[in-house]
Amino acid sequence: MAKKQFMLLASLLLVLSVFLAACTGKEKEGAGEKDPEKDPEKKTEEPTKEEPKEDPSAGLDFPMDVSNKAEALEDGELTWAMVTDTPFEGTLSRVFYSGAYDYEIISKFDEDLLAVDGDYLITNEGAATYEISEDNKTITLTIRDGVKWHDGEPVKASDLLYSYQLLGHPDYTGDRYDFMIENVVGMPDYNAGKTKEISGIVVSDDEKQISLTFTEATPSILSGIWTAPTPRHHVGDVMTGEITIEELESSDKIRVNPIGFGPYKVVKIIPGESVLYERFDDYWKGKPNLKSMVTKVVSSASILEALKKGEVDIASVPVDQYLNAKDIDNIELLAKVDLAYTYIGFKLGKWDAEKKENVMDPNAKLADKRVRQAMWYAMDNETIGKELYHGLRFPATSLIIPVFASFHDADLVTPSYDPEKAKALLDEAGFVDVNGDGFREDADGNEFVLNFASMSGGETAEPIAQFYMQNWADVGIKVQLLDGRLHEFNSFYDMVKADEPKIDIYQGAWGTGSDPDPSGLYGRTASFNYSRFTNEKNDELLAAGTSEKAFDSDYRKDIYKQWQALMAEEVPVAPTVYRYTLRGVNKRVVNYSIDPATELWLSDLGVSE
Repeated sequence: MAKKQFMLLASLLLVLSVFLAACTGKEKEGAGEKDPEKDPEKKTEEPTKEEPKEDPSAGLDFPMDVSNKAEALEDGELTWAMVTDTPFEGTLSRVFYSGAYDYEIISKFDEDLLAVDGDYLITNEGAATYEISEDNKTITLTIRDGVKWHDGEPVKASDLLYSYQLLGHPDYTGDRYDFMIENVVGMPDYNAGKTKEISGIVVSDDEKQISLTFTEATPSILSGIWTAPTPRHHVGDVMTGEITIEELESSDKIRVNPIGFGPYKVVKIIPGESVLYERFDDYWKGKPNLKSMVTKVVSSASILEALKKGEVDIASVPVDQYLNAKDIDNIELLAKVDLAYTYIGFKLGKWDAEKKENVMDPNAKLADKRVRQAMWYAMDNETIGKELYHGLRFPATSLIIPVFASFHDADLVTPSYDPEKAKALLDEAGFVDVNGDGFREDADGNEFVLNFASMSGGETAEPIAQFYMQNWADVGIKVQLLDGRLHEFNSFYDMVKADEPKIDIYQGAWGTGSDPDPSGLYGRTASFNYSRFTNEKNDELLAAGTSEKAFDSDYRKDIYKQWQALMAEEVPVAPTVYRYTLRGVNKRVVNYSIDPATELWLSDLGVSE
């Protein structure tokens, strides 16, 4: 069976390569549980006999630091590649951005006030220090002397307050009003428009300190607290009526001339294409090594040639191009398991904008979880990881990634490739082929066809989408690409977020952030919960995982073990692969690391020649 699946992938890639070769003058398109089975009495039971799968990533060993230990040039210049075949959107605000590419730009000129360590827990090494009260409900940040915005104004405690005022504002339509924002004392009333103040946030008279008090003590205070300020004086003050939320999000102060307090300041933006940065001499940690940097969009088809020619110094490398990348003499490859996973999502409801919560639709096409389980069993993720990604992607089993080793349940038995089990589940659900065309009708005997939305993304995106569609066809489920094609990154997420009625299933990917709490992606009030799945047990477990009891790591581990099992049983989304992030770095680069435990800062980055 594995050989058959590999041959299918190989043939799909061959067809695509012929098609691309015919497109003269154009570059390739692209961007960016338990195991239920039927027993003789037709009851669903949870299996206990299957052994956990061997980790396919075992044995892969990459450095996370560059090998060049030379001194950095005093006024070096460096170019970052943003590897994508779609323009970046350009919403350059921590409060309002939604895409990873915009964050890639923001991270070069802005920072959080608090730094984090290798376990993604806050430290006192950043632009501010912190103290937490004995009851774990209040955190007080003190901003260091000399922390300045790029226009020379001091970063104030009220600038952090302003971020919370924007995130909780009744008119805010972004995606970051999550548990840790809502948990601030007084925030629900402020968000509902009942008050103009957030009672749980207090700013000192000298603007150096800010205290945030939370309704519920939670371990997420150490890994999920928001500490990114917004320059009120620069972008305009929503609280005084100087500007509206809608005007602010689209303003030039965010999209054309944003400022931060990081080591480099934005000098020029060519929309969707590139950003020029210059050194910020008054950076709070001292003068950065580089005189200037450029971030520019480079297509996935061109990135290896750009690295080879030295046109870019640092770039993410598509893992399907790994074999060619490792033979480029003037770069070295760094890699680590990423804070991310890819998944297939099943549309089960809609976002209620008025209530600001997800609402399930009992009549959704994929309302029967046995069908969702069957579709997971039908997917051959191991072949995808091994044959297309050279082992740099490996089958995902849980919605808590292996990087969070304390909470990822490595023993959880979840669906792996088994077409016969998929067929049995579909039979049990009453999805059978009535008319003999090879595809199953639904339980009422009606035609059952699923529209599949997937992103463009280099040479492998089309073959992977077609491969999964064939996997599902092999068990009798007819799936077709939405509009007959892949969709560009921004338009894809616009449709998924808006609950486009034509979408039944979609292939997405999450960057999880540094907090293991999954409520921001799968909670009842999480706008990122694109499947729109909710149930009371999910509510209960997510709340318990961030409760005061969860300061006990054993308790929190058990809660998240239960949650992972619940999501594997309900399958609102089916995780497909975990991933290594692969970075190509020119050998002239110094003081660069992708290790989360590194003590290097962006200001240390440099070149030796």
